[in-house]
Amino acid sequence: MPDATPQDLALLRRCFAAAEAARKAGNHPFAALLADETGAVLIEAGNAFGDTHDATAHAERLVATEASRRFGAERLRRCTLVTSAEPCAMCAGATYWAGIGRVVYGLSEHRLKEEIGPHPENLTLDLPCRTVFAAGQREVAVIGPLLEEEALVAHRGFWALP
Repeated sequence: MPDATPQDLALLRRCFAAAEAARKAGNHPFAALLADETGAVLIEAGNAFGDTHDATAHAERLVATEASRRFGAERLRRCTLVTSAEPCAMCAGATYWAGIGRVVYGLSEHRLKEEIGPHPENLTLDLPCRTVFAAGQREVAVIGPLLEEEALVAHRGFWALP
């Protein structure tokens, strides 16, 4: 697995702060951004479930959709999706189809599932994004999990079961 760069870690911490902001706004505590090869942030989103009650309004999917609308495949191949938690199967698929070339994430799906259990608003799929990408016909570089303890901060106390 390639090593994370200092730029990757800085962008990941920006996602953790955005996940906290999403939580404070009444949404699930997840965030994602799209950065170009220089580290410039092109798109940023928090989870929008609380705003929309759309169970597919994951931050990664929102970023991938906007990226697909705004940028061509050549540019997206050189971009990185940075996300507070590992993209779920849906979000990994959206990332793949948008043409994004690289993913950096904090909290793994496996660890998220262990931490929150069977919460009805987030029945986590313990399916690594690498498995989804491996089924495709183009490479998506993946770096993570990284800084999992920092990534968990936004989730602490949020997923109390009813």
